[in-house]
Amino acid sequence: MPKKLIVDGNEIEVEDGITLLQACEMAGAEIPRFCYHERLSIAGNCRMCLIEVEGAPKPVASCAQTVNDLRPNRDGSPNVIHTKSPTVKKAREGVMEFLLINHPLDCPICDQGGECDLQDQAMAYGIGGSRYHENKRAVEDKYIGPLIKTIMTRCIHCTRCVRYMTEIAGVEELGLAGRGEDAEITTYLENGILSEMSANVIDLCPVGALTHRPWAHHARPWELKKTESIDVMDAVGSNIRVDTRGAEVMRILPRNNDAVNEEWISDKTRHVCDGLKTQRLDQPYLRKDGRLVPVSWDEALGAVAENLANASGDKIGAIAGDLAGAEEMFALKELMASLGVNNIDCRAPNEALDPSNGRSSYLFNSTIEGIDRADAILLIGTNPRLEAPVLNARIRKRWRAGGLSVGLIGEAADLTYAHEYIGAGPDALASVASGRHMFAGILRQAKAPMIIVGSALYARPGASALLAQAAKIAQAAGSGIEPGHAVFNVLHTAAARVAGLDLGFVPTSGGLDTSAMISAAGSNNLDVVYLLGADEIDMSALGNAFVIYQGTHGDAGAHRADVILPGAAYTEKSAIYANTEGRVQMTQKAIFPPGQAKEDWTVIRALSQRLGKTLPFDSLQQLRAKLFQATPNLQRIDDIGPHGDDCLGQLANLPGSAGDQPFVNRITDFYLTNPISRASAIMAELSALKAQKQATGQLRAAE
Repeated sequence: MPKKLIVDGNEIEVEDGITLLQACEMAGAEIPRFCYHERLSIAGNCRMCLIEVEGAPKPVASCAQTVNDLRPNRDGSPNVIHTKSPTVKKAREGVMEFLLINHPLDCPICDQGGECDLQDQAMAYGIGGSRYHENKRAVEDKYIGPLIKTIMTRCIHCTRCVRYMTEIAGVEELGLAGRGEDAEITTYLENGILSEMSANVIDLCPVGALTHRPWAHHARPWELKKTESIDVMDAVGSNIRVDTRGAEVMRILPRNNDAVNEEWISDKTRHVCDGLKTQRLDQPYLRKDGRLVPVSWDEALGAVAENLANASGDKIGAIAGDLAGAEEMFALKELMASLGVNNIDCRAPNEALDPSNGRSSYLFNSTIEGIDRADAILLIGTNPRLEAPVLNARIRKRWRAGGLSVGLIGEAADLTYAHEYIGAGPDALASVASGRHMFAGILRQAKAPMIIVGSALYARPGASALLAQAAKIAQAAGSGIEPGHAVFNVLHTAAARVAGLDLGFVPTSGGLDTSAMISAAGSNNLDVVYLLGADEIDMSALGNAFVIYQGTHGDAGAHRADVILPGAAYTEKSAIYANTEGRVQMTQKAIFPPGQAKEDWTVIRALSQRLGKTLPFDSLQQLRAKLFQATPNLQRIDDIGPHGDDCLGQLANLPGSAGDQPFVNRITDFYLTNPISRASAIMAELSALKAQKQATGQLRAAE
């Protein structure tokens, strides 16, 4: 039941179970803290959040005491709390004085300077000097990987990093060793941390003990221009902030969005920015005498227009890649339609997801936030730890709360939470679909079950039959669910996929899908292949086709291309993306594309003019007006749009043979999944470190 408090003279009513710190902040008071974080367990070891409760013998640590712990007054009046009294002021000054006894005070050379909690709170709550003159202790710096720079002499032992790694990331590699003056935060094996989300400890550290190693001593926070944007390294659509100086992306930080990524991002999202600067395509190229040579835009577009004009519509194919924005996919689709081309696809080879089965057939319908309510989750053909680390952390968060059963069908993996391994392939899936396996009963009894289908299931031969079995499991599990809860979920790995399917960037009127286009090109039945940032296909299978590659990096597509049209990366354009749950979000231009590179939709618009098929828009606003007219749900920013389990009946009747081959996850190396990450030296170092650890047995084989 609600409880009344008087905080600094203001009477408020708060709900049961919240901490005094939260109650005081609800009343408008500002409570300093170092160890407390709302997403981590309570430690209560910095004592900076001390407040005065009338009737208590001494100041109270507000983070570690709840409103229910307060002793009621004899007359039944509300408890009275002071956050600005002389007692509180003196207590906080004393705590700050203690914290600074051993702190090196090296702010001029500290990367945390300008955004340091200790700096800010020392100014606000500290005193001008110290009564302690003993020598400061020194602590040896630890190597905990290529992402995190450590200067442990600055550490104030708040243990935020330890609690984060243990509770959120699920990798118990950091701990507080020793006692008293010998206490140190360290890795247990004196080794580099290798978690897909380890670098979030840098944001959590309230001092400069843990900072960005790749970014160290490169810039100061106040020098940077800050742009709010969206991540495209996976299909979760994590909210990020891109910090730039001049024409360079200096770092990427998370933004809070409780419905998507809370306040976490993966290590790839955070540290891939060096890949935005290397191996960039900054001018057009044309293959002459077997070699790619730089040419002007006019010559490059002329060569593309000539080959497209000389080929019939059924001899042209277009494939959109994993990082393409909705605008350029829409523009390319319109251009191909004007040329009579039906061979278009945004999906990976053998991918069975089809917009004709309904929008909910390719969405994460339970929503990412819905994981918090789940009581049974069946993972089929996916390893979310590698495919969507932030989403996997959400599952772990729900598992730690208790009452969640997790089953896995596919490749064995260490998912950071306990789960039942059911089997490796279609046979295990059939055993659950038929009700023979006990996990089928767990799903039927659950009030909020979830089936999560990954690319190892829907992007392989026989995927239609496998999708049908997954839909039948979802139908059986949906018999006793809570109202409004969806069961069937698709976990994508590509940021562009949902928007592409929403746009209908799939074959029309008997056109060829991605697999068929690759096969047709290999047998010389396709004359021209247009790759819109598509690098994740077998380029050697394209035969003698004339390949047009429009993209950002000198990756697989550029190596095979006959013409290269340089485009813009996600930090260099405003583009619409829909994440795996269908949530529509938009990137913002933080910097301009390098050299002669252009925003992708402008390249396609210029090409349409050269072909005499001028597209009906001259600006991004006009393009989006046409886009929204064709696909209305893409204009509802931060909205998921239509979703649910209405597709299950149609999916359950899909024909085909499932085969007996075990599921094989598409992502084997988390750090090298797209052209930007493959151009990153930091990602290459992390990939090599993980391979080395696996070879020496320091990582379990399941990882």
